[in-house]
Amino acid sequence: MLKHLHQITKRCLRRATPTPFFLFPFILLLTLFLALAGVSAKESPKPKPEAWQINGIVAAFDDGYDNVKKLAFEKFNKYDLKNLKSVIYKPEDIAQKVAKILKDKSVDSTLRSGAAVALENLGETAKPYVKDILDFLKDKSLDSTPRYDAAVALGNLGETAKPYVKDILDILKNKSIDSDVRKGAAEGLGNLGKAAKPYVKDILDILKDKTIDSDVRYDAAVALANLGEIAKPYIKDILDFLKDKSVDSYVRSRAAERLGNLGEAAKPYIKDILDFLKDKTVDPDIRSHAAEGLGNLGGAVKPYIKDILDILKDKTVDPDVSRGTAGGLTNLGEAAKPYAKDILDFLKDKTVDPYVRKDAAYALANLGETAKPYLKDILDFLKDKSVDPHARSVAAYELANLGEATKPYLKDMLDILKDKTVDFTVRRGAAEALRNLGEAAKPCVKDILDFLKDKTVEDSLRLGAAYELANLGETAKPYVKDILDFLKDKTVNLFVRRGAAEGLVNLGKAAKPYVKDILDFLKDKTIDDSLRSRAAAGLWNIEQFNLNNLVVILDSIYYAGKSEFAQWRFLTYFLGGGTDEVKTLLTWLGFPETKTIPAQLSHEQGDKTLKIFAQAWEASQDFARLRQDLAKQIAVVARKVSWKPQDILILETHYKNLKNAGYSEADSLQSVIVNLKGQ
Repeated sequence: MLKHLHQITKRCLRRATPTPFFLFPFILLLTLFLALAGVSAKESPKPKPEAWQINGIVAAFDDGYDNVKKLAFEKFNKYDLKNLKSVIYKPEDIAQKVAKILKDKSVDSTLRSGAAVALENLGETAKPYVKDILDFLKDKSLDSTPRYDAAVALGNLGETAKPYVKDILDILKNKSIDSDVRKGAAEGLGNLGKAAKPYVKDILDILKDKTIDSDVRYDAAVALANLGEIAKPYIKDILDFLKDKSVDSYVRSRAAERLGNLGEAAKPYIKDILDFLKDKTVDPDIRSHAAEGLGNLGGAVKPYIKDILDILKDKTVDPDVSRGTAGGLTNLGEAAKPYAKDILDFLKDKTVDPYVRKDAAYALANLGETAKPYLKDILDFLKDKSVDPHARSVAAYELANLGEATKPYLKDMLDILKDKTVDFTVRRGAAEALRNLGEAAKPCVKDILDFLKDKTVEDSLRLGAAYELANLGETAKPYVKDILDFLKDKTVNLFVRRGAAEGLVNLGKAAKPYVKDILDFLKDKTIDDSLRSRAAAGLWNIEQFNLNNLVVILDSIYYAGKSEFAQWRFLTYFLGGGTDEVKTLLTWLGFPETKTIPAQLSHEQGDKTLKIFAQAWEASQDFARLRQDLAKQIAVVARKVSWKPQDILILETHYKNLKNAGYSEADSLQSVIVNLKGQ
C-alpha cells in the first residue's frame, strides 16, 4: 500500500498544475505521510521480532476486546515471522490460536481478516488452516473488504495454497461475487507464482472477456504481469488489452504501469512496448503509464535507453507521455549509467517541461555514486525559483536517495531549509534529504532542532523537522530530552507535537537511556491523551518492561478516551512480554471485558493472583486510579476462593496494605481472615 501511495504522489506531482486550495494540500499530506513512514519506491523489509515482543502480542490475542486483538494482529503482521525462536509459544500453537479467531463467526469480520493475514505471515506453519481462509473468503454474508484481504493473504501463501488455486480462480470467474472480492482473488493469483501456472490460460480468458467488470480484467492483467516468466507466452495479449479502446482508459493505464512486473520475460516485447508509446492514436495517459512500466523493467531495457531518450527529446510528443517516459527513466538505475550526461542535459534545459526535468533529477539521484559529479546541477535546479516549486520539492526529496554522496552539500541543504523566501515544499524536501544522511547529518542536528523550536516556521515544516530529527536514530540520541520538552510545550500546535511524538518510535534502542523521561512524560495526565499514546509508541522497540515501569502504561488505561483505550491495554501486554503476571493483571485490572472475568477461582489460582497483586501494590503507590481498582479487585478475589490456614500471611499482607491506605475493602479481607482463623 505504501509503495502504491508513493507512486500516486509521484504521479500527482508530475502532472499537476498548481491549484492552491485543492491539489496542493492533498499532495503535501501524501508527501508528509510517505516521508514520515520512511518509504521510497522500495518497501523496507519486515523486522525480526524479539521473543518478548511476540510473546506480548500472542498474549493479547486472548484479550476480551476485539480492538485489542486487532492491534495485536496489526503489530504481528509487521514482523518477519520466519524461523521464530525462543518464544513461549510454538509457531504451531500460535497458528492454532489465530485460526480459532479466524473461524469464530461471532467476532468482527475485520478482526477475522487480520487473523487470515497473520496466518499468511506464518507461512508453511499455516498450512492446516488454508481451507479456513478460503471458507472465510467464500462467505457472502461478510463485507467485501475483509474478504479481499483474505484473498490476497491466500495468494501470498504461494505453494502452501496450491491445492486451492482452482477455488480462487472460481471466485474470480464468478460474476455474482462482489468485484472487490474478485479483485483480491486476482491479486492473490498473481502472488502465487509457479503454483498458478496450470491456470494462466484461465486468467487470460478473464482478461479477454469483455462482459467482465473492467476493474477485474485489470487485476487479471496484473496477475499475469506478476507471474513474470510464467506469463511470457501471453504478453502480447496484455498489450492487445492495452490497445483495446473499448476498455476504460483508466483501467488500461493502470494495467500499462504493471508491465514492469514482467521483468526479463518482457524482453522480447520491449520493441512492441516502445512502438505502443509512439502510437499517437493511443490515449496519452495510457502511454505515459506504459512508459513508467517500461522503466521498471530495469536492465532488460538497456538496449533501448537511447530510444527512450529520443522520445524525451521529441517535443512533438504529448507532455504526459514525456513525463511518463522521464518517470520510467527514474527506475532504470545502473542501466542508465552510460546516459547520465544526456539525462543531465534534460535537467539543465529550461525549455523542457519542469516535471520532465524533475524526473531527470530523480533518474540521476537513482544512479547513486555515478550521479556524484552531477549533484551540484541537481542543487542548482532545486534553487532555481523560476522552476515550479512542486517539481523542485520532489527533486529535493530525491536527493535523499544519494545518502553519503550528498555530504559535501550539507550546508547548501541546510541553507535551503532555513531560507524563508524558498517555497516551503522545497524546504520540506531538503529536510527529507537531511534525514536520509544519517550519521553524516550529525553536524546539523542542532540546526534541525532549532528549526523545530522556531515558532515563526510553518507548522507542517516543523512537523517534518521533528520526524527528520527522530529518524536520524543514534545521531539524534543527545536530543531526545529536547524532543520530550518540545512535546510538553502546550503553545505548540498539537498536530506538530503528535508528529514529534510518533517520531520517537524511529529512535528505537537509541531512546533506551531516556525510558525514564518518556515514562515521566506519560505520567503527566494533563497532557492530551492522544499525544501521550503516540509518545508511548516510542517504547515499542526498546526493551521488555519490569512491573515498576509497566504500571505507568497500565495506569494510563484509566485515563484513556475511547480511541486510545485499546492501545493502552495492548501496550501493557506487549511491553510486559505477555508473562503470566501481565495476563493476570489484565484479567482483573484496566476495565477488562466483563465476560472474561473468572466467576470462581481455584485455590492455586487465587494464591497466584494475590501474590501478583502484592507486587503490583508496591509498584502502584503513585497511581491513584490504578491503586483504587487494585484495592477493589483484591477484595473481589479474596471472596472467590476457599482459603487454607497457610494463606493467612498473604491475606494479612493485603489487609494491612488496604487498611494503611484507608481503603474500605480492608473490611472484606478482615472478614475472610476471621472466618479462616475460626475454622
